[in-house]
Amino acid sequence: MIAALSRYLRMIKFSHSIFALPMAGIAVAQALPESPLLNNGAGPIVRALALVLVAMVALRSAAMGFNRLVDRDFDRSNPRTAKRELATGEISVASARLFVILSVTIFIIAAWLLNPLCAWLSPVSLGIVFFYSYTKRFTWLCHFFLGLAIGLAPAAAWIAILERIDLVPILWSAGLLFYIAGFDLLYSCQDAEFDRKAGLSSLPARFGVPTALFVARLSHGTALVFFALAGFYSGTGPLFAVTLLLVAALFFLEHYLVRGGRLHHIPIAFFHVNAAISSVLFLGIVLDMVIVL
Repeated sequence: MIAALSRYLRMIKFSHSIFALPMAGIAVAQALPESPLLNNGAGPIVRALALVLVAMVALRSAAMGFNRLVDRDFDRSNPRTAKRELATGEISVASARLFVILSVTIFIIAAWLLNPLCAWLSPVSLGIVFFYSYTKRFTWLCHFFLGLAIGLAPAAAWIAILERIDLVPILWSAGLLFYIAGFDLLYSCQDAEFDRKAGLSSLPARFGVPTALFVARLSHGTALVFFALAGFYSGTGPLFAVTLLLVAALFFLEHYLVRGGRLHHIPIAFFHVNAAISSVLFLGIVLDMVIVL
């Protein structure tokens, strides 16, 4: 059972949840003080937080499982991805389909248990995250569609807590969109040659690795601007300003590592430097809320 669970967690890259989950945590932390849930004791708050977590994990699992299903033929042909579980047959197509169906079901149930607005918007979320899997077949903007799909997290968490949408979560979501798009551009540089031969429309395949690296820098600069705006409009203080400086330094380090097309540094930039950014933002927001300078 443990081995089977491990295979499915590898299939959906569960460890990559570190990119979006802290950003949803930021939205929850900033929304909770305004939530009527606070008037009813700890029970409703714990229930809402648990449902947000379940909904996020289920939606991401469904999206990743679906992506692996529709991309399995490409994965078999790409040396970098040929050992993925569906490509090798370690997980069968039927099992993966069942996994996606179960994940979708859990997500919809969690959304309906949260509040009516989450319930009615759940099909929209599913449509966006599933549509992303096909975008690489026809547009080099696929990296930004991925950013949009994952960038839903802060806005969705805000709706889950307050049953409304405001400017602040939209700014956090916009920042996450460009943060995700930037590192996906870096990551996809590894497959530029394969994508070109396979007829896939990634930006590195279409315009070359140097252009992709430039657009990635531009995307991360844009993300930093949206993070700053979100902090400003949510009334953060000096500690968050320090956090933004640290995030800017991490972005700089990430791009310094891959400067000039040093693609062998992408695993370090992606899994270590880049993975820390959303966690640093979350920690900065929480400290800014609880420590008054």
